[in-house]
Amino acid sequence: STLLPCGMRQWKQLGEVLVAASITNTLSHSHSATLNLPRTLAVGLNQTLILKILSNPTLHPSHKLRFFEWSRSHHNPSPAAYSLILRALSRAGNFSDIPSLLHSMTQDGVVLDPHTLNLLLHSFILSSNFNLALQLLDYVQHLHLDPTPVYNSLLAALLAKNQLSLALSIFFKLPHAVDSKSIACNQLLVALRKADMRVEFKQVFQRLREKRGFSFDTWGYNVCIHAFGCWGDLVTCFELFKEMKDAKGLVAPDLCTYNSLIAALCRLGKVDDALVVWEELNGSPHQPDRFTYTNLIQACSKTYRLDDATRVFNHMQSNGFRPETVVYNSLLDGHFKATKVTEACQLFEKMVQEGVKPSSWTYNILIHGLLRNGRAEAAYTMFCDLKKKGQFVDGITYSIVVLQLCREGQLEEALQLVEEMESRGFVVDLVTITSLLISIHRHGRWDWTDRLMKHIREGVDPVSYTYNSIMSSFVKKGYFTEAWAILTEMGEKFCPADIATYNMIIQGLGKMGRADLASAVLDRLLKQGGYLDIVMYNTLINALGKAGRIDEVNKLFEQMRSSGINPDVVTYNTLIEVHSKAGRLKEAYKFLKMMLDAGCTPNHVTDTTLDYLGREIDKLRFQKASILSEKDDPS
Repeated sequence: STLLPCGMRQWKQLGEVLVAASITNTLSHSHSATLNLPRTLAVGLNQTLILKILSNPTLHPSHKLRFFEWSRSHHNPSPAAYSLILRALSRAGNFSDIPSLLHSMTQDGVVLDPHTLNLLLHSFILSSNFNLALQLLDYVQHLHLDPTPVYNSLLAALLAKNQLSLALSIFFKLPHAVDSKSIACNQLLVALRKADMRVEFKQVFQRLREKRGFSFDTWGYNVCIHAFGCWGDLVTCFELFKEMKDAKGLVAPDLCTYNSLIAALCRLGKVDDALVVWEELNGSPHQPDRFTYTNLIQACSKTYRLDDATRVFNHMQSNGFRPETVVYNSLLDGHFKATKVTEACQLFEKMVQEGVKPSSWTYNILIHGLLRNGRAEAAYTMFCDLKKKGQFVDGITYSIVVLQLCREGQLEEALQLVEEMESRGFVVDLVTITSLLISIHRHGRWDWTDRLMKHIREGVDPVSYTYNSIMSSFVKKGYFTEAWAILTEMGEKFCPADIATYNMIIQGLGKMGRADLASAVLDRLLKQGGYLDIVMYNTLINALGKAGRIDEVNKLFEQMRSSGINPDVVTYNTLIEVHSKAGRLKEAYKFLKMMLDAGCTPNHVTDTTLDYLGREIDKLRFQKASILSEKDDPS
């Protein structure tokens, strides 16, 4: 009697194996979209058999899906069946059929196991199928499951994939899913800070602060303190710092906290407060690191607090840190700015003795400091020695010396140095050009302009802003001929699509009332295939209007509209003003009506312009009334 049930079980298992083999064979050799199996198979179908077929590793996922759809018409799929088919499809990268399965599971109330949920989520994210990941999150929400694991994984994965906007929208969509122990929120805050999304950062910060039961960990506090410190919000920084100290062991300030505060204070020039925080750090279980010392020394040196800078420097050395080049550079710069030349030279000697290698920037500080402190001979000697050695001389070094020569009025020597600078392969940069321009102007040597232009022509890749700087100087001082020569000099180097140069000239000429020259510049621009933007149109309309060339103003306005540029409030204000001042009041009123019809909102300038227009209309009415009264006067 005991053998019979066992034998029956064996026969049943054998039958299931044969049925599974038959169905598998049929699936493998069937290429039709629908699966036609004998009805007798459906009668013996059970969950064990369904799971056996769906877990068959030799069966293609598409065949498994066909079988799954066929079996649904005879049996309600179990969570295990859904799990197997979803895993098979996601592993094969067949994501197109998954949304319908998720929809069916939602309707049927089928709950997947956490392991399958995580597997699907990671599969969706790795393949960048973020829409599917969101659908999975919707499924979890609909069935009132705990969304926290899926939420945290999805948020972290989206941030890793640089999908910050999507991660942000999910955060605000599911604020209740935030886990106080999750690192996902910290990662979101870090990403927002790096992207400088200040408004969004503060919104997330505020939402987390308002959530009941949520509290930042040390990392979270540090992220927020660093971010608010970078953005100058010291009040919030110290509120958070106080919270950390009052947390009684749950969280506590660490070295990163102190460094963030010190960096923020130094950045805002609050060196006294930074030193107070440093003293507190020294009394804490933590010790300053290289970052702490460097920030403090740089801040103290910039604010001429050399005693404090030296004290921090000595503390750094006594704690076993070897100051690097950047630290010595800050101290050297501070000493020279404080006119402590002897101390600066001694510090440089110590730097060399300690085996710290000077950089090009070190020598630039030395040369600049010596020049500014009346030690020009020593600076020139150092400059010449460095050139002979072929070391530590860059374009900035040349610019420093050229600037000094310009100050001393040695234009010939300055230009010779520029030629040498070019021969060594350095770019004659904007700083150098500007220094020479200022010197040329001060000494009235505009005849040297051609020589200066030679260096721009033959320099390495002269750019528009270099030309802009020169032309701006010429236009402001009224040297229109020279400005035009530079504009011609640009030649093929000028790109008509970049109209910054022309815009600057036309604006300058417009402000000076030289509408005639502005029109000539405009003609040149159009001949070169350039175009006018709304700023240039407005500038020209204003310049021509002030010059009394009203007909040209109207032609330019029509050209502006025909080119597809919509007038703005500045355009209409200018048109109303110039026509009013020219006594063409009907046309001024026409532009006012045109402005309102176009839906252009007036501003305070419009109000002032309309007040003027109103006064002019009243004057005209008064004049007409006076004329009529004179005609009616019998005398």
